[in-house]
Amino acid sequence: MNIILFGPPGAGKGTQAKFLVKILNNFQVSTGDMLRDEIKKDTEIGKRIISFMNEGKFVNDEIVDSLMKKVVFDSTKKGKLIFDGYPRTIDQAKNLDLLLSETEQQIDFIFFLNVNKETIIKRIEKRKTEEKRSDDDLDIILKRYDTYLKTTSPVLEYYSSKQNFYKLDGNQEIDQINKQIKAFLKL
Repeated sequence: MNIILFGPPGAGKGTQAKFLVKILNNFQVSTGDMLRDEIKKDTEIGKRIISFMNEGKFVNDEIVDSLMKKVVFDSTKKGKLIFDGYPRTIDQAKNLDLLLSETEQQIDFIFFLNVNKETIIKRIEKRKTEEKRSDDDLDIILKRYDTYLKTTSPVLEYYSSKQNFYKLDGNQEIDQINKQIKAFLKL
């Protein structure tokens, strides 16, 4: 079962992805983790990624799509992908459709975690303290949130008309969101 978790930075996509990995024995595909890994390895791509992130911009589609192709084409993960933070642009959504088609896969569920800005600010402040993530500077997150709203509205439109699209109140507590997702998955 392939699933997309969609929502702004700090919506809880990573938390829900970890929950789904545990109950489904699937693989979390976090673009954020993939990008941070490139930075950690100090690759040329990693250096390009840092400049995008420091400006509060999304990393360009070319970089993200090339990293994503490796994952989707990994036969050991076929039909067991939890997409966390991908796709973020309409071009990425179309690229994902193409990659899945080429590997004879599909998206089974799309969960949109709809969260207000106040909740995101609280979560980012907490995450910054607990996880000490380098990309959790509040000013940068707010820029990313504004970019998210502008860039992803076409993606939201693209997916919201599909029968496997579910909008969840992401302002709820984690366990409440877990229960809703389990109900949609009939678990």
